[in-house]
Amino acid sequence: MAGLAKTVVATGASSGLGFELVKQLLAQTQPYKFILGARDTKTTQAAFDNLKYDSNKHSLSIFPLELSNLRTVKAFSQQALNQVGEEKIDYLMLNAGIAINAEKPGPHGSKWSEPYIVNYLSQHYLVHLLREKLEASQSRIVVVSSGAVRGVTDPSLLEEDVKGGSKTERSVYSATKFIQLLGAHWWRRQLQGKCHVVAVSPGLIPGTGLPRGTTMTLPVNHPDAKSIPEGAQSIFRAFTRDDFPQDPDQIFLTSWGEWWSKDVYKLSLDKNLQDKWCPSKDEIEKEEGLAV
Repeated sequence: MAGLAKTVVATGASSGLGFELVKQLLAQTQPYKFILGARDTKTTQAAFDNLKYDSNKHSLSIFPLELSNLRTVKAFSQQALNQVGEEKIDYLMLNAGIAINAEKPGPHGSKWSEPYIVNYLSQHYLVHLLREKLEASQSRIVVVSSGAVRGVTDPSLLEEDVKGGSKTERSVYSATKFIQLLGAHWWRRQLQGKCHVVAVSPGLIPGTGLPRGTTMTLPVNHPDAKSIPEGAQSIFRAFTRDDFPQDPDQIFLTSWGEWWSKDVYKLSLDKNLQDKWCPSKDEIEKEEGLAV
């Protein structure tokens, strides 16, 4: 028997790996209820409608979400909670990401760059907004990370790299994904005993929209390159694996299905650093001008 529908709230599912993962789940016998955020809801809805999925088994709701604008994050969280109602959130997938540099001023007057806000701060804020429901649901939070976290060798430079108007020559993408991993560790500590938090790398995936607006190239003939369907399967493993390591800090699942050794991401295990980069809901709203 397929059983009850599982509810998935997700960012970054309108194209690329996120879209492919939802597509694969819509083909399963297990029913799913998807609540997705997207910048262009009309185009995203049309793309899913073209899949001709079984709407008697699965449901799919798409609400406006522009991750560079935290006001839309707040609105999306309320729409998602209203859509969930008395049911639970089984999975929260944080998948949205961009790879542009930080040269432009921060959006909407923020001191932070757009890639920092999109890749991390807005999705960290979303967890805050959904926290009560996530705890009650004992949800699994899947943070789609990257091997690019290894590109950060000096965390003291992070603030310089991710501020709006940054002229850094270091990888802003690596910096934002490293901070995202700090956030995953922080939430793991905050939600211990209530929710599972899993960080996962889909692998090197040419053909997604990640390099859009950049000079980044992901070579198709790279020996480690994986297809978009393979990358989506890597993410899905983070939904289903229950063989969690005894060490609670070992939260990173690789694209080849192994729990990464902590030595690989040891710089992210600094709890003081995690605390520094994980502002509270009130702190975010005050700094970003959202407080009433």
